[in-house]
Formats: sequence, C-alpha cells, structure tokens
Amino acid sequence: MLDHLNDNAETPERVVVVGSRGFIGAALVARLKRDGIPALPLSSADIDLTQTGSDEALAARLRATDAVVMLSCRTPDKGRDLGTTMQNLAMGYNFAMAAAKVGCRHVVYFSSDAVYADDTQWVTDDTKAEPNSPYGAMHLTREVLLKSTMAKVLAVIRPTLVYGLADTHSSYGPNRFRRMSEKDAKISLFGAGEERRDHIFIDDLIELTLKVLRRRSVGMVLGVTGRSPSFGEIAALVAAQSEPPAAIVELPRANPAAPILHRHFDISGVLSAFPDTRYTTIEDGLALVQRQAREAAHA
Repeated sequence: MLDHLNDNAETPERVVVVGSRGFIGAALVARLKRDGIPALPLSSADIDLTQTGSDEALAARLRATDAVVMLSCRTPDKGRDLGTTMQNLAMGYNFAMAAAKVGCRHVVYFSSDAVYADDTQWVTDDTKAEPNSPYGAMHLTREVLLKSTMAKVLAVIRPTLVYGLADTHSSYGPNRFRRMSEKDAKISLFGAGEERRDHIFIDDLIELTLKVLRRRSVGMVLGVTGRSPSFGEIAALVAAQSEPPAAIVELPRANPAAPILHRHFDISGVLSAFPDTRYTTIEDGLALVQRQAREAAHA
C-alpha cells in the first residue's frame, strides 16, 4: 500500500533517472521532458554502479531536493547467472549508499513481480515476497537495502510484464510475438499458450510512476492492470492485427509434465492510492504498438 507525503499533486523540483537508457527509463525521461519536469538522466555511461567508488560519484550528482528513480538493472536470462546477480546487488548497494548520503527527498525503486514465488497465482498487496529465482531474490535484496536506509521516503513499484514499441528484451509475449509476425508472418507459441499473465502497456506504467512522484508516495504499489489474458489470446490479437495476418504455430512445451501456471493480481491497492487510474486494454495497447511500428517503418 502507498501513503502520500504530498496532500496534493506537486511537480518535483528535479527527477534523477538512474538507468535512463533502458526501455522504462527512456520512456520516463521522455515523459518528464514532455511535462516540463526538470530531469537528470544517468546511465552506466555516466556512472557504472558496479564499480567501487561509484556511490561517491553518484552522490556528487544528487541533491537533497531530488526525487530519484532507480531503474538500473542487468537482466540477461533473468539474472540466472551468478555474475549478473552479483553486479546487480553491487549496483543496488552503491545506489542505496549514495541516496542515503545525500538524503534525497524521494526515492522510487523499480522492482519486479519476480519477488513472488513462481507458483504464486494470486497476488495482492499483502502477498508475502518469497522469490525462488536469483532475479527475484536480487530485487528483494535491493528493496531491503533501500528500506534500511531510505524507508521514510521510499516507494517501491513492482511491475509485471511490460510491453511497448521500444522494448529491447523481446521476452516471450507481446513484444516477441510482434517481432515474429513482422519477420516471418508467423508466431511461435508453446503449447496452446494457456498460461495467463498480466501485461502492462509502457505508457500506463509511466503514468503510474508520475503519480507516485507527484504525490511523493511511499510504500509499495503493484505495476499491474488486474487483467491476465492468456498468451494464446495475445498471440491471436497480434496475428490478426498484423499485415498480412500472421499464422500461429504451436510448438511442444519444453517440459510437458510441468504444471501450467497462471498469475492474477488484485489492483485494489493501486485504485485506493489513485482512484482515477485507468489502464489501456490489451487489445487497444497492442493495436497502438502495431500502428507505432508501421509509422516507424515508413518514417
């Protein structure tokens, strides 16, 4: 749940975006600029948070009046390799030390719904974080680091799967399906795509982030929509919206004996914090991304 330190929405004096070159970071910086909110984008090219002494380098760039959004994270193969996990932990530690040293006015940390066990099929604000993947454990550890130093000004956003035109990860779901349809007019689907997952459109996640920043919210909020279509339904939508319509090819599941898991979210916490929240439907979001892709191809 979130509490608001600002009774009314206020424009932050400056928003520092750490991890500004990533999919979410770049979208946030663009929105801040569009809204006329002063922003300082920082990427690993500016400060490599995996390096010793990077906490001092970051602290030198921060002000006590800043709102700071931490997005920097390396995610190849969901961080299953130990080296990537340790780099991410070092980044989290150095960021936490820098923010605490400066005493920033507001800190927003982007975590992940991977902090919940893989077989957790119903998630609420009260669901216990019990990660069973290195990636989820890393995010939870970084949350704990920040809570130990900045709890009074910390907001944690735990997003689910995010889709949008500029996504670079191409993980299984809308982003990969669109690229498959563009390349070969075919979409490969494991089994019949029965698994259900929540997917949030990038613009909606950025809108939620702006609300958290303007109200100087603290606590935890789920970056989710409350709707969990199946991968088969998403593939069918992408296929129908493609020009020409793409074919769907069903592939054998990697482990046919493994249980088919779904994940649903309760969004009452989001609606309690921001009653005016409205989410783009998966149908409208996918159609918008398709239009954006066509426009980019003809630009």
